[in-house]
Amino acid sequence: MSKNICVLGGTGFVGHHVVSQLAKAGYNVRVLTCHRERHRELLVLPTVEVITADVHDTSLLQKYFTNQDAVINLVGILNEPRDNGRGFYHAHVELAQKVVDACQAKGVKRLLHMSALNADAKKGSSHYLRSKGVAEDLVHNARYLEVTSFRPSVIFGPGDSFFNRFACLLFRLPFAFPLACGTARFAPVYVEDIATVFLKSINDSSTYGKRYDLCGPKNYTLKQLVEFTASNIEVKRNIIALGKWLSLLQANIFQYFPGKPFSRDNYRSMQMDSICKDNGETLKTVFNITPKSIEAVVPRYLKDQSCRRRYDEFRQRAHRD
Repeated sequence: MSKNICVLGGTGFVGHHVVSQLAKAGYNVRVLTCHRERHRELLVLPTVEVITADVHDTSLLQKYFTNQDAVINLVGILNEPRDNGRGFYHAHVELAQKVVDACQAKGVKRLLHMSALNADAKKGSSHYLRSKGVAEDLVHNARYLEVTSFRPSVIFGPGDSFFNRFACLLFRLPFAFPLACGTARFAPVYVEDIATVFLKSINDSSTYGKRYDLCGPKNYTLKQLVEFTASNIEVKRNIIALGKWLSLLQANIFQYFPGKPFSRDNYRSMQMDSICKDNGETLKTVFNITPKSIEAVVPRYLKDQSCRRRYDEFRQRAHRD
């Protein structure tokens, strides 16, 4: 039975939830991160050890994989510095190979790997999806490893970069909101449900070698999700779904904005609907999880959204003036 778990990407959005659930379940968790002191919320967990380490340093991976029963790799990026695939390949493929090599060198047999829905080395529509597909194939083809990979649609929850980002954008843009790829479809899945899947899979031999598509209970177009966000933050905006060429134009422009709110590779990824063929039944049938809907969760944290507070303060000042 796996008891000691090393987590890469444990300080990210999904990682916080995975690490917290592992700690509550009594696992000894070792989290590798570049900036240990920035994550004090993990430092206070009694069975969690947070270590400053460059996860791309193979010698450090071998050092910290020593005496571990399992490794979880959650590392991933949604954008790269240039639009050539090299950043994605470095973050996803090269790291996956280093993780496999370190596991094999130190006798770690169990590996849980975070992939993405539509990941495919050859048929993926973007650099992101192809790199995720290559990494997924790499870990599953590794010798002497018991691998399970997870392929979620967009993940939501407090602190997410999906609903929170659209809320901020909606506050900033008055009257009309031009939305690229508004007809793209998603099946948002709750972050705590994803974390529970990782927890339940660690010692479940029936999951070895499997690749699981993970979706929430309902499918939505991107326009429907943005309209849902606007309704919950109580702003009235005319959401205008842009056609193919205007969407691509927006991607070409936003590609160079600070933080890349929307990139050419994001546009290419959204040419494939991020929904599951089984309509999200995997969570129920395989992991005995009743998936949470966005309607049950999102309104609670959007009401506390920092952008909303700044917007309300601005309106109050404007009214006084």
